[in-house]
Amino acid sequence: MSDDLGTPFLRLTREGPVAWCVIDRPASRNALTSAMYYGIKRAVYLVDADPDLAALVITGTGDVFAPGGDLGGGSAEGEQPVPAMGPDTLPFTAIRDSRAPVVAAVNGICQGGGLLVAMMADIAVVSDRATFRVPELLRGIPDATFAATLPAHVGVAVARDLLLSARRFDAAEALRLGLISRVVPHDALRTAALEAVAQVLRTAPAARAQVKRMLNEHYPPTDHLTMFAALAESPEPREGMRAFMEKRPPAWVPPDLPS
Repeated sequence: MSDDLGTPFLRLTREGPVAWCVIDRPASRNALTSAMYYGIKRAVYLVDADPDLAALVITGTGDVFAPGGDLGGGSAEGEQPVPAMGPDTLPFTAIRDSRAPVVAAVNGICQGGGLLVAMMADIAVVSDRATFRVPELLRGIPDATFAATLPAHVGVAVARDLLLSARRFDAAEALRLGLISRVVPHDALRTAALEAVAQVLRTAPAARAQVKRMLNEHYPPTDHLTMFAALAESPEPREGMRAFMEKRPPAWVPPDLPS
C-alpha cells in the first residue's frame, strides 16, 4: 500500500515503527475535505497492514489541529476522488477500532470532526494552547456521531451543554471534563506523544485488542441515516453554511440576541 493518502494536504512520514499523519492545509486553517477525511482513514489502514509500523500519530500544523469539515466545498485541487461523504468516508470508526495504537497530538484548534479524531484515538495528548468546540448545530447539522459518542466520554449533562451551546472551551476544561486525558506544555507535545506511543506499545497486543473491544461497547449505535437525510433534505444546513461563508448569523437566530 502506497504512503500517498490521496490528498496533498495530508503528509505521512515514518520514524522507525511510528507513522505520523500530519494535517497540513494552512491556507484553509486545516479544514478537512472529504478526501482528507478519507486520507486519515487510509493512514489508519496503512499502519494496520504494514508489519514495519506499530503506531500512528495524527497531528496538525501551526496553531490548528483540525476545525472539522470544509464548509466551502467537498474537494480541493490535487485530491483523488473519494466516496460521497458518509460513514464509508469518515475515519472515526477506523481510528477507534485500529489494531495499531493511534495517538492524537492536538497542537491547537480542535473542533467538529477534528475533535472526533481526538476522541476516537487511543490517547489524545493535548497542547495547553489547544481549544475545543462542537460547532455542528451552529451550522444546522445534527451530528449523529457526536450525539452517540460524546455522552460516553463526559456524561449526558455535559454532552448537552457542549452540543447545544456550541461554546468554546480550553484544554484545562477538556481535561477536567474527561474529554481528553493528557495536557502538556505546547513545546513538549511531540515528545509527550511519542512517550504515549511507547507506553501503549509495551502492552500485549492481543490483550490490548480485547480491552479496546470491551471499551468500545460503551458507544451506542450511531444514527447516520437521520443525520445524512437531514443534510440532504433540511434547509438548515444550507442556511448555516451560507451564513458561515457570508459571516452573518443564520436566519434562525433571533434578532437582538444578548451577546
